[in-house]
Amino acid sequence: MKEEINMAEKKEHKIVSADGGAVKKPASQTVQHNVRPAPAKGNAGGLRAGAVVLWVFAIVFEVLALLVLFGKISLTFMPVMYQLIAFIVLDLVCVVIGSALWKKANHIAPASERNKTKFWLWNNMGLIVAIFAFVPLVVLLPTNKDLDKRTKVICTVVAAIALLIGGAASIDYDPVSQEQLSTAEYVLGDTVVYWAPFGKVYHTHEDCQSLNNSETLTAGTVDQAIEANRTRLCSFCARRDDITELATDNAA
Repeated sequence: MKEEINMAEKKEHKIVSADGGAVKKPASQTVQHNVRPAPAKGNAGGLRAGAVVLWVFAIVFEVLALLVLFGKISLTFMPVMYQLIAFIVLDLVCVVIGSALWKKANHIAPASERNKTKFWLWNNMGLIVAIFAFVPLVVLLPTNKDLDKRTKVICTVVAAIALLIGGAASIDYDPVSQEQLSTAEYVLGDTVVYWAPFGKVYHTHEDCQSLNNSETLTAGTVDQAIEANRTRLCSFCARRDDITELATDNAA
């Protein structure tokens, strides 16, 4: 990856190649960062396949919980309440991990905003699966006449909590569109960008003032930053480089 020239001030700033190549620091920088290269870009197709497999397992665990609920199967070594809770927890684990894979795939190969329906479905698939995976349990558990009151209450609460956790974890709160990714790649090209471990934005300058408290940074291309869920450009860097085409952390 070649070194880039600062677009606004035409000063050299530190460039780190994706393979961890040599770097240069500006003389004015006082904060020493440990900069590591971003991992290789993931495969959207593989991630989506993994998500679908996990979601299928989630529905299987839901069905098993329903079979236990209606007395069709029973694990004799475990009380019914524990059986139900175990299947609900396994259901939740599969939903959450599957949704994480799906969201990551959407940041690698996002849907186009031109098709509003597909864009909405693509970015809310995990939430839809979470609803299908837990709502039937939340509805049917309280109405079952064969369960004792304590089991009903506890399992219904567990299922409702699982629905809330699964739904909240499945939502992509900052979805990326195909157009947004294309614009970022066009504006920044091969420019190396930086992001902090717990930051929400990417930066075009390692010496950005908002990175002063971060000892460790990751460096890569803008598509790698977006894959890492840093979907917006730092507003300080945007002003410094006079970039107006990209969404920043000041955006509503």
